[in-house]
Formats: sequence, C-alpha cells, structure tokens
Amino acid sequence: MKIGVLGSGMVGKVLAQGFSNHSYEVMIGSRDTKKLEEWKNESGYKGSVGTFEETAKYAEIIVLSVKGSKAIEAINLSGVDNFKRKIVIDTTNPIDDTKPPENGVINFFTNSEKSLMEQLQAHVPEAKFVKAFNSVGALFMVNPDFGDIRPTMVICGNDDNARKEVTKILEKFGWDVEDMGKANASGTIENLCILWCIPGFLRNEWSHAFKILKK
Repeated sequence: MKIGVLGSGMVGKVLAQGFSNHSYEVMIGSRDTKKLEEWKNESGYKGSVGTFEETAKYAEIIVLSVKGSKAIEAINLSGVDNFKRKIVIDTTNPIDDTKPPENGVINFFTNSEKSLMEQLQAHVPEAKFVKAFNSVGALFMVNPDFGDIRPTMVICGNDDNARKEVTKILEKFGWDVEDMGKANASGTIENLCILWCIPGFLRNEWSHAFKILKK
C-alpha cells in the first residue's frame, strides 16, 4: 500500500520513517524538497521524496502532518482532487501560535461548534478523514515503548472502513485503538492535545501517552 505523508516537520518525518520501517511504500512531501533530500541521506529513510502534489497523487492513503493552521492550504497545494475517495489520516491540531500557553494550557483557533477535522472534511467531502496521532508526541507515534503497557490511540471519522484500515496501521505501530465513531467526536480528540501538552509546558515532561483501562 502506498502512503503519502504531507509535511516535513518532526511528525511527518517520524511517520514516514515508521511506515517505511513497517514495509509500506512511502513518499514524503514538502514545499522544499531539498530539505527532505538532506534528511533522507542523513536518516537512512528508504522511501521517496516529492512535492505536496506529487505525494498526494502517489498515495493510496494520505497522512496530513502539517501545522493545523496550514492544513487547508496544504490540501489546496496538493490538489483537492488527489484527496477524493482516499483515506486521509489527520494528525493535525488547531493550535493558535499567536497566543502563548497560559498555565501550561495551549490555545486553539477553533471553537466547540466545529473541530479542525470537521472543517477539513467539509473542505473535501469526498475524502475519508480519520483523526489519529494527534494526542501524543512525535517520538512515541511509532512503536511506543512503555514497558508492558500498550498505550491507547483514540480515533474517529465518518467512514467505517477507513477507521478499520487506520486501526490496522495503528496496531502494527504498537497501539491499542479506541474507535470513537464519527467525525463529530474529533473536537474532543483534538482537545486531548491540550491535556497532553500541560505536563510538558508546566514541568518539561513530554514522555507520556494516554491509556484507556477496561475491566
């Protein structure tokens, strides 16, 4: 299966490397492919590198891993038609970079009426968005090591089969998956990013993940 990762930041690089290590065919896309070529040579990444548009066109599953404030712009640069009928793993969070955290609490530019993923889904109704990977730091996204405990990744999205496919990927990556249903759950899942960041900004503690316990 061909995976296209849009975004050359830490999250994009970690996920591209992770998919490649798990034997997927991967292309990672950026506005500046020269930066990625340098990283590819240094990191040992075995996949390919392309522009946003080349990556979205190549992919059977797209991973959107840009800043939340740039997500719609990245989709437009990639070509909206290249998203149609494809699964899109949405890792983004609507972080408002213009406001500093207050008592460790980051600010979002969205409100309770419409999450970022719901905005993206409305922008490309034919795409199959699934929210995932947004509630943990990049270094723990692939094969997180918490001893004998598998952390929980919560997901949601309107397409049932898309959520099943993303669940398979997450389980390969070492996660327990909790399916929260349709896209209107995405605001709650995005808010987990706020909670996850508080220990980091208050105490510089960033090495944690969420776990849902069941009897």
